[in-house]
Amino acid sequence: MEAIAGLSVFIFVALVFLLIVFFYFIPIGLFITAYFSGVKLKIFKDLVGMRLRKVPPVTIVRSKITAAKAGIPVEISLLEAHYLAGGNVPKVINALVSADKANLGLTFARATAIDLAGRDVLEAVKMSVIPKVIETPLVAGMAKDGIQLKAIARITVRANIERLVGGAGEATILARVGEGIVSSIGSSESHKYVLENPDSISKVVLAKGLDAGTAFEILSIDIADVDVGQNIGAKLQADQAQADLQIARAKAEERRAAAVALEQEMVAEVSKQRARVVEAEAEVPKAIAEAFRSGRLGVMDYYNMKNIQADTQMRETIGKPEVKQVKE
Repeated sequence: MEAIAGLSVFIFVALVFLLIVFFYFIPIGLFITAYFSGVKLKIFKDLVGMRLRKVPPVTIVRSKITAAKAGIPVEISLLEAHYLAGGNVPKVINALVSADKANLGLTFARATAIDLAGRDVLEAVKMSVIPKVIETPLVAGMAKDGIQLKAIARITVRANIERLVGGAGEATILARVGEGIVSSIGSSESHKYVLENPDSISKVVLAKGLDAGTAFEILSIDIADVDVGQNIGAKLQADQAQADLQIARAKAEERRAAAVALEQEMVAEVSKQRARVVEAEAEVPKAIAEAFRSGRLGVMDYYNMKNIQADTQMRETIGKPEVKQVKE
């Protein structure tokens, strides 16, 4: 009896295990749902094959049902291939349904390519139907009269399905529009003209075809706000005048230093000349003594020379103007 009871328990456990394995590989509920939704599935080829290929049958079958109900023919094998490639199958199917209702002409191959490229294909389809508004940061430009203007623009864009793969994104649109705003303001003769006609900026920028090579189509560019900034022209002129003043001061200081150096050289040269004169005067008594010893100079000659020196000194004294001392 114990052996029979043990065998019964083993058989029960084995049956339960087999049922679990059976319903895991063959989801009967999903098969019935697909059948009544008009989707024909093969149990072993499709359902069991998905389990063996590590593909979730629920994701693939429900996406196939959605596509079938929308009238979009998609093979299950293509859905599996996109899933194995790392794509988002439900999002691709929802994007195809939305694009079909909006008559955008989106094919399954292009939708999967957009999805695998890393873009949100469903968001792109929505953006093709409902345009998106992108606001630029504050863009500053200077008119020809030197006045700075700060502008903010709102760009209305629509996704271009044909250029989503390989096309530039929103950052490129913002950069190009910002560059166009700066160029348009810079080409204006006066900032007053820009303030009076802000639409002139959007017209010039829109005419440049800034959406070339991007994943979007620019529908309109509207200037939301324009503010007056600094007087850049006056500031630049003031800075230039200050720079010229510093250059002039530097050159004047250079000339002064050169004059001081020249004066010092002249003083040094005069000092050398004076030293030579003093040295020569020191040789005069020696020469006179030598002349006395050699007999070339007599006593009367010496006194005549002293008288001449005294007369010369007296004449020089008489010739100098009298300097009166001022007493406080």
